[in-house]
Amino acid sequence: MRRAVIFALLLLFPIAWAAPLMRAAILPIFGMQEISILSGLVELWRSDVWLAAVVTLFAIIAPYAKLLAMLAQDMGKLPPRATPALQLASKLAMADIFLIALYIVIAKGAGHVTVQAAWGLYLFTGCVLASLALSLWKLKT
Repeated sequence: MRRAVIFALLLLFPIAWAAPLMRAAILPIFGMQEISILSGLVELWRSDVWLAAVVTLFAIIAPYAKLLAMLAQDMGKLPPRATPALQLASKLAMADIFLIALYIVIAKGAGHVTVQAAWGLYLFTGCVLASLALSLWKLKT
């Protein structure tokens, strides 16, 4: 069961990264522009390379690497001595913090900016919560 959830998350996370998280507009008359994690990262790479690298590492690469490591562990391909590294990866995988930041942006908006949640936000939220549950599940078993 756990392995099936990991496989599902390995497929769903990239979809969630490309899916529209929110729609934003400066004023309602200009229409809404869809924003995804990937489109946000593209803009961040254009404006601040160092911050983009940190966000990419901790919000994209680390959570995905953690899932791959959990899968390898479940399949017996990861030696027991790698468990501390997996625990470190779990701490570095900050998709949950990224998600909280997204919710704050959506809740607050700014001045004349209209922000609406899109379906990708719910998919990404589900992926993050499932990944967190998987991490806790392994600790209990």
